[in-house]
Amino acid sequence: MTSDKHIPIVITAVGPDNVRLADPIIHYVTGQGANIAEIQMYDHDEEALFAMLIRIQLPGGQLNEIRQAVAEIGKLKNLGVRVWSPEERAARPRVAICVTYRPETPLAILRAIRDGQIRAEPAVMIGNRPALRGLAEQFSIPWEMIGDDEGRADDERMVAVLDQYNVDYVVLARYMRILPPASCWKYAGGRIINLHHGLLPSFPGPRPYHDAYASRMLTYGATCHFIVPELDAGNQIINQTTFTVPPGMKLDEIIRLGQEDNEPRCLVEGVRRVVDGEVQLHFHRVVARK
Repeated sequence: MTSDKHIPIVITAVGPDNVRLADPIIHYVTGQGANIAEIQMYDHDEEALFAMLIRIQLPGGQLNEIRQAVAEIGKLKNLGVRVWSPEERAARPRVAICVTYRPETPLAILRAIRDGQIRAEPAVMIGNRPALRGLAEQFSIPWEMIGDDEGRADDERMVAVLDQYNVDYVVLARYMRILPPASCWKYAGGRIINLHHGLLPSFPGPRPYHDAYASRMLTYGATCHFIVPELDAGNQIINQTTFTVPPGMKLDEIIRLGQEDNEPRCLVEGVRRVVDGEVQLHFHRVVARK
């Protein structure tokens, strides 16, 4: 990354709702000569939450200066601020793999990284259950447990871990917890990648195999998509894969085929597309970059 080359920079700011929170950051970046390519703001009265995303273009040499200046604004306004560019570690971005019980998709991601199919560094594995700690140890990756005895995730702890390991992309590899809007906004801009074990938008929700089976479907699928605050919103699809079954196949066998083969294949290709810079999220829609 050359210092004079203009690069995309994503700034997110999240904190308690108040007045005039966006102005100082916008005024600062425009004062630096930034071109604003995208700006979104979220003001939720019920949660008393303010969130903002700005995507700008500036020379790469200004990235650290922007980080420092915007961090100072964040302190003054009581905002958690993050400044990130996909170009900073484009050759080998740092990935967090978030898991619960099922090993197939995280194992596929780790193997794809090991084999060079996904050009990334597995920075940390995060679990709300301890079931897959051994998988992290097998691949010599730091393991961070963020769940209690009932599997309830400490979402603030999760964000702190992501910050601690300087993560570029968050991969939800069958992580069976819903991220709250605040977490989504803190890592907004196409940084959170999820695997949904059904075809969106037709089969959202927690039981897509069962719903498709009840509809007498013979084709089943999985969807890799960017996370936005709206659950399974459907416009952020990165990759979809399907498989067809014969009439009469039992549901248990369909689920086994999906979990062991189709879901891992879908997520690996989706993560590869993001890491290689083939797609990005822009105004909550996936656009091709190459």
